Amino acid sequence: MSTNIQTPATAPATAAPAAVRTRFAPSPTGFFHIGSARTALFNWLYARHTGGTFILRIEDTDTVRNSEEYLRVIYESLRWLGMDWDEGPGDAGGSFGPYKQSERTAIYHEYLAKLQAAGRTYEKDGAVWFRLEGERFTARETYKEADGTKLDRVVEKVKAAPVVIHDLIRGDVTRAEDRDFVLVRANGEPGFHFVNVVDDITMAVTHVIRGEDHLSNTSKHIELYNAFGATPPTFAHIPLILKNDGKGKMSKRDKGALIEEYQTRHFLPDAVRNFLCLLGWTPTDGREILPIADIIAQFDLRDVHQGNARFDERKMSHFNQQYLRDLPADVFNAKARQILRDAGLTDNADVAAAADAYVAAVLDLIREKLRGLEDLAPMSAYFFNEDFPRDAKTLETLQKKGDPAARVRQLLPALEALPDWDDASLDAVIGGLATAENVKLNEFFAPLRFAVSGLNGGPHLHAILRLLGRERALARMRTFAATPPTPPSA
Repeated sequence: MSTNIQTPATAPATAAPAAVRTRFAPSPTGFFHIGSARTALFNWLYARHTGGTFILRIEDTDTVRNSEEYLRVIYESLRWLGMDWDEGPGDAGGSFGPYKQSERTAIYHEYLAKLQAAGRTYEKDGAVWFRLEGERFTARETYKEADGTKLDRVVEKVKAAPVVIHDLIRGDVTRAEDRDFVLVRANGEPGFHFVNVVDDITMAVTHVIRGEDHLSNTSKHIELYNAFGATPPTFAHIPLILKNDGKGKMSKRDKGALIEEYQTRHFLPDAVRNFLCLLGWTPTDGREILPIADIIAQFDLRDVHQGNARFDERKMSHFNQQYLRDLPADVFNAKARQILRDAGLTDNADVAAAADAYVAAVLDLIREKLRGLEDLAPMSAYFFNEDFPRDAKTLETLQKKGDPAARVRQLLPALEALPDWDDASLDAVIGGLATAENVKLNEFFAPLRFAVSGLNGGPHLHAILRLLGRERALARMRTFAATPPTPPSA
């Protein structure tokens, strides 16, 4: 970025509006993290709670790491979570754009010129630096080389006046900067602190809601606000999200850290959003699972916790299960049928019975046992395909108790001779065999379930047998009895 600006561009109007204006400013340099989603959500909730404006701003000045794919992920993830933006790139538009930093170069030139004119910049090592005000002195410090070697160096420091950060969550925090910092890198790209503040000024942002890890940056930002003669926004630094297991902040490398994973696993977006709302905030009425309209009505930054929030995927899964149970039948069926189609189950040539009524009956039977839609295809594959998978752990457990194929061979003659497979008749036949063998009912029920489904759980066995039909179930029993799976020890 040139520092010899002859004709500054005209920046957008900066008069602060009366209404709240929040912003979410992601960088398209990676997949969408749980922490980013929670930050976006808190900004969106506060804007909706106050009747304000939610801005999406794309921080894409890192030309090496930026990706159109990652930008698309940001858009799709926000939409999936039900967060609409009032101003932003593309169709949203707005009076304070452009909303991509790569398109705001002229604005940065203008604001850099203001600092230059005020004597608040200088060049060093090809970069443009911000000059703090205060007495300058030198100090010796120890630093590490890339190989871990410790060395000493002399650095210039500044006794700058402390600044007070008025934070809605943290209270008043006093910090003092003691070193100048980069405004424009040697490669011409504007630095984060500079563009962050310029964008918030020119977009008339009233509330900056971001993670607690940015609190250490805020004193730099207030120095810039003061240098521009601008009033800083209200800050609210929300608690960090700690990883599910172990110590430390949840990173993109941790299991369950990416929103895309929950989309792929068919989590319900309303459930994920509800769970994210509670990472650092508690509804005033004490409920945890509640409609988004109720969350919006109750959400206030002053109620956000100071303590860090622990991510708990089991709790999110519980939320997801509750939302799944409350889905209207038509919505559930539409989602479930799409999952079955995507898994290739209802298009399988083995399924002469994949008619609409049969699929509806399968979904009605499976739904009550579902913990999440990600379980739908594995739990229902045997209804649609004769070449269904068999769970290896279940087989191993059965074989430790005896030979499951032998039990099925014992059952076959009795069930073949039974013309009507109603519940009472099935209980009578299986119960009679169990009594004769002096074993528990499950000694027959478990191998029979495994023979027809390949699983150890699911809907009631009688219901499975009825839906499969007598002849189809008997054929599976005969196959299992004749060619039982190889024991794990073989």
